[in-house]
Amino acid sequence: MVRNLDSCVNQRFSSRLGFLLSVIGIAVGTGNIWRFPRIAAQNGSDEGAGAFLVAWTTFLFLWSIPLVLAEYAMGRKCRMGVVGTITRIAGEKFAWMGAFMAFVTAAITLFYSVIVGWCLYYFVQTLSNPLPLSTEVAMTRWNDYQSSGWRLVTHAVVMGLGAFAIWRGVKSIERINKILIPTLLGVVLICVVRGLTLPGAWAGVSYLFTPDWGQLASPKIWMEALTQNAWDVGAGWGLYLTYAAYVRREHGVVKNGFITPVCNNLVSMLAALMIFSTVFAVLRTELSMTQPKVLEIMRNSGEASTGLTFIWMPQLFARMFLGRPLAILFFLGLTFAGFSSLIAHLELSTRVLVDTGMKRSKSIILVTMVIYLLGIPSAISLKFLKNQDFVWGYALIISGALAAFAVMRYGASRLRKEELLAGENDWKLGRWWDVILVGFVPLGAIVLLVWWLVMEAQPGKWYNPLDPSSVMNCLAQWFVVLSVLLLIGRRLGRRSLKAAGPDSK
Repeated sequence: MVRNLDSCVNQRFSSRLGFLLSVIGIAVGTGNIWRFPRIAAQNGSDEGAGAFLVAWTTFLFLWSIPLVLAEYAMGRKCRMGVVGTITRIAGEKFAWMGAFMAFVTAAITLFYSVIVGWCLYYFVQTLSNPLPLSTEVAMTRWNDYQSSGWRLVTHAVVMGLGAFAIWRGVKSIERINKILIPTLLGVVLICVVRGLTLPGAWAGVSYLFTPDWGQLASPKIWMEALTQNAWDVGAGWGLYLTYAAYVRREHGVVKNGFITPVCNNLVSMLAALMIFSTVFAVLRTELSMTQPKVLEIMRNSGEASTGLTFIWMPQLFARMFLGRPLAILFFLGLTFAGFSSLIAHLELSTRVLVDTGMKRSKSIILVTMVIYLLGIPSAISLKFLKNQDFVWGYALIISGALAAFAVMRYGASRLRKEELLAGENDWKLGRWWDVILVGFVPLGAIVLLVWWLVMEAQPGKWYNPLDPSSVMNCLAQWFVVLSVLLLIGRRLGRRSLKAAGPDSK
């Protein structure tokens, strides 16, 4: 087969700014504003959530930044999707690793698109309905939506818009992110300032940053922290690898490899400050609830706190001067954030199919239809969505370890010299990156997974694969997917290399 001549495959980002905003779009999304506050609430003790923040920050530097740099280097070198890149870097017999990384991202996309639909729904709600002044009204609005057919409608609209956004390739992706990202960041800053000025808000800030050091002895805290940081930043998903295929060689990637994850974590902290200050101000100050009661409500705002952002943010805006316009802007910005990440997810899956020789238009249609149909269970059941978040969120640890292994096969020092030290105006990356990526990331993943399995296997019905919160349920889903990919992975890798042409071998 000759080289794939799809013009979108050979496009490049037109500017460093366009590339930076696009990769920030990968990182900054609903994982920051929707997921991070609820995970912090779920993993805080009665004293505070500071221990979780310590573990989460640790993994920013020991996991996310090294993996983002690895993805940049591999993607720019190979100029292919994740399956073809891992095949070329690690060898054909390891093509299943790239397929697993692509599958994990696609599995997350199945429910991520549903969450973006929630954002769109609340944007429309703020345009057409008064903001809720009480928790009861806000909870009713959330529950009514989760029991209606609108869940499927918003899911469909989001998928259609996502397909449209990537139809013309990187040019449309870059143009859209130049609008989406600055809008979101501006609105978030306004909301944080107002949230912190509410009476009693600083009690929530104090809780957020107060550590209960005993929590660090639990593997669950470290698992949740690593998973959330990978979720936040997008490290190990293959998303940066996919976008890096469109980067010009003169655009250094080491600066971006540091700036993007750090900025992303700052946005997550701002989102947590918004939510925690609002909840404590409303419940503890206005309604005179005790802290244990406040925490109980936070942890039960929807299944596993899935409704935390959507239940409490409207109440924050209802207590603001010009709250209605700000609420409209906030949910518009949140929708934009979700779209900026969603289009990266869709581009990854599309590029994998394009690399096998399929036309881009057919790839986009197929990806859109499959993700919509397989995303319906998450749209109609929060319990199913929670399970998929648990299973494939934890699978990001495996994906990160596989990406590190691929670099190890190729040679970390070799890849660093060829791709990460090539830019004249870029930061210089030292040997510490080789040590962390090849030493800590795979070993840390193995230790953490084994620790988690041993500790979680002791109590309860861990062995029941039908229990959606059990270890065995997670392992069973991983086993099925890995078994299939081990059978077909090498074939996918060969097709990707063949379609790319002889210089990719």
